[in-house]
Amino acid sequence: MTDALEPSLSPSPRPHSPVPDDFHVFDTTLRDGAQREGINLTVADKLTIARHLDDYGVGFIEGGWPGANPRDTEFFQRARTEIDFRHAQLVAFGATRKAGVRVEDDPQVAALLESRAPVITLVAKSHVRHVELALRTSPEENLAMVRDTVAYLRAQGRRVFLDCEHFFDGYTLDPGYAKQVVRTASEAGADVVVLCDTNGGMLPAQVTAVVRTVLADTGARLGIHAQDDTGCAVANTLAAVDAGATHVQCTANGYGERVGNSNLFPVVAALELKYGRQVLPEGKLAETTRISHAIAEVVNLTPSTHQPYVGVSAFAHKAGLHASAIKVDPDLYQHIDPALVGNTMRMLVSDMAGRASIELKGKELGIDLSDERELVGRVVERVKERELAGYTYEAADASFELLLREEVEGKPLRYFTVESWRAIVEDRPDGTHANEATVKLWAKGERTVATAEGNGPVNALDRALRVGLEQIYPQLAHMELVDYKVRILEGALGTGSITRVLVSTSDGRGEWSTVGVAENVIAASWQALDDAYAYGLLRAGVVPDAG
Repeated sequence: MTDALEPSLSPSPRPHSPVPDDFHVFDTTLRDGAQREGINLTVADKLTIARHLDDYGVGFIEGGWPGANPRDTEFFQRARTEIDFRHAQLVAFGATRKAGVRVEDDPQVAALLESRAPVITLVAKSHVRHVELALRTSPEENLAMVRDTVAYLRAQGRRVFLDCEHFFDGYTLDPGYAKQVVRTASEAGADVVVLCDTNGGMLPAQVTAVVRTVLADTGARLGIHAQDDTGCAVANTLAAVDAGATHVQCTANGYGERVGNSNLFPVVAALELKYGRQVLPEGKLAETTRISHAIAEVVNLTPSTHQPYVGVSAFAHKAGLHASAIKVDPDLYQHIDPALVGNTMRMLVSDMAGRASIELKGKELGIDLSDERELVGRVVERVKERELAGYTYEAADASFELLLREEVEGKPLRYFTVESWRAIVEDRPDGTHANEATVKLWAKGERTVATAEGNGPVNALDRALRVGLEQIYPQLAHMELVDYKVRILEGALGTGSITRVLVSTSDGRGEWSTVGVAENVIAASWQALDDAYAYGLLRAGVVPDAG
């Protein structure tokens, strides 16, 4: 196999860019990422995501296909006036001229110019069977389509990248023709020719071999666009870089058609932290987690908790053995400092936890347990006993903190004492249901009886508790239940099984989770609600009720 050569083309510089042009981070979330099932972006969504990506510092943002649909056409019109790009250049996507049509007469090519995007990415066929069956033209005409369109757009003052669709499959069938497409585009003036694993079927070793050979045989500057159908998109992208590619196309959080594209955030983190190559402006890598989650919020998809680098579980440790080592040196069980990508280390408390886990979790909560051997032992045993009964503390940090503080203080943190509660579900003749709850409680020496209705028994209990407490603790007005999960733990008992309820609560500044376990789903829910409001008041700085 021929060794890789340096690209022979001298790339033109990007004006006003703080990152050199010798390596490109190219984001295609707004086009390719938007093809993911479940993502439907408005123009406003696309503008918001573009701002996030520019703030992150990517070099190029592919905004869509102007002329193909009104939404993308409007996006380019509005982006020109509504976004002051500080780092990125906006890219318009489109196809080469149609077969048998003069490039000057092709309306789709005209739409690319009308977008006024400074950079244009053209998609072209590099798989000879796709040329013959999909385009229904000859291999020679396909090369002319590439040559004419690239040269025409360059003559109009646009920078041009060319995406070779189905390149790796086409190369397998006819390597000579696939390379001829690359050579033709490069000679016509394309700054970068991108090798696309459109079907996502390649593996890293295959990508390395092909990119190295094409680079040596064509002298073109090469890029990589990898789909994730084998689960190797990030690995394939880095393999292409190893072989000499200097342009990577990715999407935020790996969004894309079928199973997705190469994920922008692991690729950028690997390039900066593993390869030592600065591809973002100084200091922007620490924004990785924030940008990832912000974009997930815009597309209305829950961030993956186990995503590399940016997931909330990416630096979460559960096993006692891990905790013991991390207590000595966090680097022993972490491949990087989480702060480098804007994430944090978390200690999970479970029945697998040992003393070190509890000590580290205490430190995380601001409680020094280093000299409290007996207390730590009690906490470990309580956690194991309660998890045996069905509780889970790795998913309910707030309930664990209340348990820990109870052991530290020698008594529960009480803001109110419940005398009794009840929930009634009434089945009415017209088929509707009425849900009513009554709570009797004491707080700050006052006895309160509160009744409320809700759209279910748990909601009615939640409202009754608020009615009884908000006059005494106005801080509760800012808290709301944002998630509610029920799990049956012992299916063999049917309706008499143990039930676990997890409740997530928010005060507008953050969220916390609490847990309740009982044979009755309402009783389990009550426990979780009790903990949720107690923790919320603790978080708000309210002093517990001495009575």
